[in-house]
Amino acid sequence: MAEATLAPLLREVRACRVCAEALDAGCRPVLRARATARLLIVGQAPGTRVHASGIPWNDPSGERLRAWMALDPARFYDQARVAIIPMGFCYPGRAVNGGDLPPRPECAPLWHGRLLNHLPALDLVLLVGGYAQRHYLGDRAARTVTATVAAWRDALPRFLPLPHPSWRTRGWVRRNPWFEAELVPELRRRVAALAGADATSRAVSPVPDDRPSPLGPVPEA
Repeated sequence: MAEATLAPLLREVRACRVCAEALDAGCRPVLRARATARLLIVGQAPGTRVHASGIPWNDPSGERLRAWMALDPARFYDQARVAIIPMGFCYPGRAVNGGDLPPRPECAPLWHGRLLNHLPALDLVLLVGGYAQRHYLGDRAARTVTATVAAWRDALPRFLPLPHPSWRTRGWVRRNPWFEAELVPELRRRVAALAGADATSRAVSPVPDDRPSPLGPVPEA
């Protein structure tokens, strides 16, 4: 039942134009999910490379996130096991002082609740970055991402907070050795149980949901 109703909901999300006037690069919602997914990744918003490709986490940040999770691309992009729903679905544009603008604030209140209602199998939600952590943890989120991630045990078993895996995180990891010593092994253990090597995947390069796949149509849900 959830699978049948998720497909039209995803089509509705991908057709969303609520923020169109605020998006200089145009609307291209990037997300993927199936009702059987047991793991959800909630990040910030697509960057320029993801906006161009339509493939979530198709950039160096995604490579670093997959390394933390110990997932190869085939398993990471297996929609039957892993759902990817960012806080902002479209590329928000560049800030005046450099870097990307924050995720658009309209997306999560408008769509996240409806999408999660169609993901009954979820066991774990990875909250990647401060925007996702504040939205989902509410008062349980600390004043800084570092403090929230340091208290990762308090968010389990439903949530697991992570820093955003941008290039800036390399220095953060060196300054916080507990992350690789304690959190990353637990992350990998839980991810392996939910999206491990036994997951049914087709070992091909991921394709955007709104473009033809070399293997034929990509399911919308």
